Amino acid sequence: MSLNLRTLFSTAFAVIIILLTALLSYVIGNRSTQSVEVSIGSSLAEEAYQMSEKLDHFMWSRSGEVEVLSKLDAFQEPVDASEVSGLLDQLKKSLPVFTWVGFLDNKGNVLSSTDHILQGTNISQRPVFQEGLKGTFIGDVHDAVLLSKLLPNPSGEALQFVDVSVPVTGKQGQINGVLAAHLSWEWSREVEASIVTPLKERLKGVEVFVVSRKDDTILLGPKALVGKRMPNEVLQKARSGNSSWIIEQEQNQDSYLTGYAYGDGYMNYPGLGWSVIIRQPAEIAFASVHQLERFILISGLITAAVFAIIGWLLAGWISRPLGDITRTADLLSSGADVEIPSSTRFKDVAILSESLRNLVNNLTKTESKLSYMSDMALHDKLTGLPNRAALDEFLAHAVSKAKQNRTTLSFLYLDLDGFKKVNDTFGHAIGDALLQEIAFRLMDCTRDNEIVARLGGDEFVIILNTSAGKPMQEAEIVASRIISKINLPIMIRGEDLHVGCSVGAAVWTPDGGSDTIETLRLADEALYISKRSGKNRITFEAAS
Repeated sequence: MSLNLRTLFSTAFAVIIILLTALLSYVIGNRSTQSVEVSIGSSLAEEAYQMSEKLDHFMWSRSGEVEVLSKLDAFQEPVDASEVSGLLDQLKKSLPVFTWVGFLDNKGNVLSSTDHILQGTNISQRPVFQEGLKGTFIGDVHDAVLLSKLLPNPSGEALQFVDVSVPVTGKQGQINGVLAAHLSWEWSREVEASIVTPLKERLKGVEVFVVSRKDDTILLGPKALVGKRMPNEVLQKARSGNSSWIIEQEQNQDSYLTGYAYGDGYMNYPGLGWSVIIRQPAEIAFASVHQLERFILISGLITAAVFAIIGWLLAGWISRPLGDITRTADLLSSGADVEIPSSTRFKDVAILSESLRNLVNNLTKTESKLSYMSDMALHDKLTGLPNRAALDEFLAHAVSKAKQNRTTLSFLYLDLDGFKKVNDTFGHAIGDALLQEIAFRLMDCTRDNEIVARLGGDEFVIILNTSAGKPMQEAEIVASRIISKINLPIMIRGEDLHVGCSVGAAVWTPDGGSDTIETLRLADEALYISKRSGKNRITFEAAS
C-alpha cells in the first residue's frame, strides 16, 4: 500500500508539472507572441508613418520652392534670360536634389535651364509642361526620357525623377509659360536611411518599401524588387488611410510582421498616394519567443523528473498527518464542529494546521474589509468617480505605457459654468444629483483605457490617450464632444437645468521635459483662460 502511494505521488508530481509546463509554455508563448507583435508591429507602423510624413513634407517643400520662384519678376515679360538662368542655377546649387530646372514659354520651348540642358528644345508633349499649364503639378516617379543621356550618371543605374511644375503668370493674369523641375529620386534614399538605419540597429532583417499608387509598383526597396508589383493585401490596408500593422503571409513564402502607412499629403500638397511598407520576417521577430518556449519545455521536463523522485521519497513520510488534516477538512465542509488537528511529528505540518485554522476564520472578513477600504480610498463618494489618489495611481501606469508605445497623454481640466447658480437656486441635493449626471456624461465621452476623475466641487480631470502626431486635434475633438454633451438640458426632480463647461487642456509628451504634475498645472491655467475668454470653450496652454 505504501509503495503504491509513493508511486502515485511521484507519477502525479511528474504529470502535473509536465502539464503545467505545457500550459505555461502555451500561455507564455501566446502572451509573449502578442506582446512582441504589438511592440514590434507598433514600432514598424510608427516608423512607416514617420517616413510617409517625411516624404510628403519633402515634396510639399520642393513644390513650394518652385512656386515661390515662379512669382519673381525675372519671369515676367520681357524675360531676362540671363537673370532667369542665374536663378535656376542658384536653386540647383542650393538644393542639389533639383537635377534639372527649366523655364518654358507657353508653347513648350525651353528658354532657360540649369546647365543649359535641353535649352531651345520643345517639350510641349511632356506631362510636366501640359499639366503645368493647368496649375501646380507633381508627377509620380518615372524613368528619365530626354535627360537620361544629358545628365551625369556616375552610378550607371537608370535615372528616375519626380516632376514638379507650376504655371508662370504675367501681371495681367496671362500665362507666360511654365517653370518645370525634375527632382532626383535618390533623395528618397536619404529619407530611408534616416528612418531605417536606427531601426535596423534594433531590429534585424528589416525591409522598407515605397509603393506607387499607379500599378502598385515598388519605387523604393531592395534592388531586386524595385520596379515589381507589391501584393495587394497590405496595400489595401495601407490605402485605407490608417497607420497600423499586420502579420503578412506571402504565397509559398515566409510570413512577415509588417507595418504600413499611407501618404495622404501635407498641408496643401495632396500627396501622390505613396504607401510606405516596413516589414520584418516573423521568424526573426519571434525568435526570442521560440527560445523562451524551448527553455520552458526543457526546464519543465527536468523539473518533472526531479520532483517525481522527491515526491516518491517524501510521500509516505508526509502523507499520514496530511491525511488527518484532509479528513478534518472534509468534516468541516460537511458542517461538523471540529478543528484542524495539529501534528507533533513535523513542525511544518503543525504550523500549516494552525495557519489553516486562522485562514478559515479570517479570510472572508479580511478580504471583505480590504475590498471596502480600497474602494473607499480611491473613489469619490458622491459620483463614484476616481478621486485624486486614483488619478495619481492611473498616471503612474499611463506614463509608463505612453513611453513604451511612443504616444502622448492629453489632460483636460474641466469646470462647470453656472453650477453655483444651480446650487444656490435649487439647493445642494439638486446640485449633488446634477454632479452625478455630469459624471455619467463625462464617462460616456471617454474610452475604457482613459480616466475621468473628480478633484472636488465641480472640477473634473480627464486623461486621454492620444497619438504622438496630432494630440491637440484629438483632444479638441473629445473636448468639443464633452462641451456639447454637458450643454444638453438635464432634468432632475422636475427641474430643467442648464449648465456649461469650460475646458483647459495640455499635452504631456514622453520627451517633453515636463512631468504630469506640471502638465496638470498647465491645463488648470488654460482652464482659467477659457473662463476669462467667455466660458463654454476649450483652451490649450501655449507652454505645453
